[in-house]
Amino acid sequence: MFRRKFIKGSAILGVSVAYPQLISCNSGIIQTKTNRKILQILSAEKVMVGTLPVLRAFAGDKNDFVSPYVLFDEFGPVTCNAGDDPLRVDAHPHAGVTPTTYFLEGTGHHKDSLNYDFQIGKGDFMMFNSGSGAIHMEESGMKLYEEGGKYHGFQIWLNTPAKHKWDKPTTTVDNEGNMEVVKKGKSSIKIVLGELFGKKSSIQTHTPAFYYHIKMEPDARLDIPTDPTHNAFLYGIKGELELEGQRTMKANQITLYQRGDSIINLYSEKGAEMLLLGGQPLNEPVFSYGPFVMTNEEEIKKCVRNYQKGLMGNPDLVNR
Repeated sequence: MFRRKFIKGSAILGVSVAYPQLISCNSGIIQTKTNRKILQILSAEKVMVGTLPVLRAFAGDKNDFVSPYVLFDEFGPVTCNAGDDPLRVDAHPHAGVTPTTYFLEGTGHHKDSLNYDFQIGKGDFMMFNSGSGAIHMEESGMKLYEEGGKYHGFQIWLNTPAKHKWDKPTTTVDNEGNMEVVKKGKSSIKIVLGELFGKKSSIQTHTPAFYYHIKMEPDARLDIPTDPTHNAFLYGIKGELELEGQRTMKANQITLYQRGDSIINLYSEKGAEMLLLGGQPLNEPVFSYGPFVMTNEEEIKKCVRNYQKGLMGNPDLVNR
């Protein structure tokens, strides 16, 4: 059986350091005494996951500053022609982690060993809470196959706290109706997870986490409050941002912030789009082996055994 050949489908890869650029013109940032300080700015690296080109910002590293998240991938943007073979990642297992998928453009198809089979569209947010172990397949969706168009979004893994790693797995999909949008001056913020400025997403997580999709018009300033004890990191989708210390961040770069202060200062001269994520650090050991994320080596070995025995499902059936 195919399942007896264990796949290390998500290799742990690093990212390259992007040396901060200093702004030579007048600054648009208004500094405050409580603004968060930048730890470092990194550039995402190009990798392939199945037949899908991906920009990977982190994977199993930087845990002190990205927990409760453990992996961050941007897929696309890729232009698909009608009738093209789907962009696809064949059936593979997960355990102890919750891969989340968020679509900016296009459609996706998710099928798993839990008998879920979804077509996912623009603005949808899926959580594959793998718990004790399950298998899923991912590919571009039926509408893209029939009509063509762009395929673009994010798969970001939310780590599962130790006490929930062996829970029964489940899959959920939420549309934009479960996410509040906040308007602040020349900026809009979609609250995918967490709460901000009195608005709250209805999507539940095991521990406090936030996931904001931010769009800024030209000459926009925005101050985002965060819990000083929580992690926070920023990823550029489009445009250029001025950040704390008059440093700039461009598209496909990630900024990691130190803990200890609250406000994240943002300024965009020409307009920009980004994700801001973070939450309460789990402060637990992280042992990862491909798609399995646990707290010790014995748990990883148990996951491998369970997968090889077929206890997570049959990938041959999921791939059909």
